[in-house]
Amino acid sequence: MEQNTTFGGTTGYAQQNDPQRSSASSVMDSIKDSATGVLDRAKESASGVMDKARHAMQREPMSMPRPEHREGPVARAIEQQTARIPSDAFLWAAVGSIGLSLALELSGKEKTANFVGHWAPTLLILGLYNKMVKLQGSDGI
Repeated sequence: MEQNTTFGGTTGYAQQNDPQRSSASSVMDSIKDSATGVLDRAKESASGVMDKARHAMQREPMSMPRPEHREGPVARAIEQQTARIPSDAFLWAAVGSIGLSLALELSGKEKTANFVGHWAPTLLILGLYNKMVKLQGSDGI
């Protein structure tokens, strides 16, 4: 068998007539085709997911709640009155309850300190609710 050598290895007659080399080449080609197919399917899948996400983000939320989900007159009246309270009042009340709890703890009234200390989370949640009502209204409109 005749070989022509170059910097890259064998060329010419030896490369064309080597059955192992042509078999390996066909295996490599089939792997390449398979990988290309997998990549194409992955691109299509990712494109579909992106299209669905884009569509979901473009949808407008309902601006008016359904009538059966609206607040009653008592809740609406309470929310209108509490919306007048500044939001930072709830924060300062929570900080005050923590301070009062610490003072009671240091004075030896542990049960009372524990009771007053539990006011802080409730006051902060009421402050959040107050802020939501101010920003979105009583029915989220």
